[in-house]
Amino acid sequence: MWHPATPILNALSYQPGDRRILSNPEMYGIGYEDLSLRTRDGETINAWFVRAAGEPLGHILFAHGNGGNIGDRSPMLGMLAAVGFDVMVFDYRGYGRSTGRTHERGTYLDVRAAREALLARPSVDANRLVYLGKSLGGGVMLELANAFPPAALLLMSTFTGMRNAATTVYPFLPKVFVPNAYPSLQRIRTLSCPLMIMHGDADELLPVQMGRDLYAAAPEPKQLVIYPGAQHNNLIGFPGWAETVATWAAGVLPPKRLTSG
Repeated sequence: MWHPATPILNALSYQPGDRRILSNPEMYGIGYEDLSLRTRDGETINAWFVRAAGEPLGHILFAHGNGGNIGDRSPMLGMLAAVGFDVMVFDYRGYGRSTGRTHERGTYLDVRAAREALLARPSVDANRLVYLGKSLGGGVMLELANAFPPAALLLMSTFTGMRNAATTVYPFLPKVFVPNAYPSLQRIRTLSCPLMIMHGDADELLPVQMGRDLYAAAPEPKQLVIYPGAQHNNLIGFPGWAETVATWAAGVLPPKRLTSG
């Protein structure tokens, strides 16, 4: 539903910055496929597919945060591929090479296009599909998880809702004037898949209490990992981050299907 403050919130919430792609996985020795995906409302979304190193443990659909573009996530893609994940990452409309202007409903359409493209790949097993949402991407993924439950969901440094996030980052904004976009605290209560939440206790943008509140509201099975000293954008720099993701996924994903020779 449209809200009088929506244009202001959009300007504060979506910050694509320099739309040039300045980095890619090949710079880190990782091969990738560059894809153009069509959304249901006619926008063209830029996405990358990175294959796992060796037999895939699972397949990750990754929705990034509100700043930058997929190029900035190249190191993270390499880490995930190295521990056994195929990864599909995409840019929201208005980011990088994706067309259009960013808005809440648009992000939901964008992630659906990426999900459909990932599941259309012959090597991808839908029973081993993991959603990964970082910051804003957590709100996007919680909406998708309610509509199309994955095998597992990982939330990193995400918020309880855009209203709480906006008034935390911009305390001059009266909460009553901020639309209740991405109501993650509400949506997480009806989650129907294994969940892991990662958050830094020194997060300078979204306080660690948001991660704790999401964890408390979520149904089992769930896991909370708090990184001492981690800020909003450096969780993946902590030793063992990717291995922690892989260990968790190996414990919650179903056994791989046997194929006949």
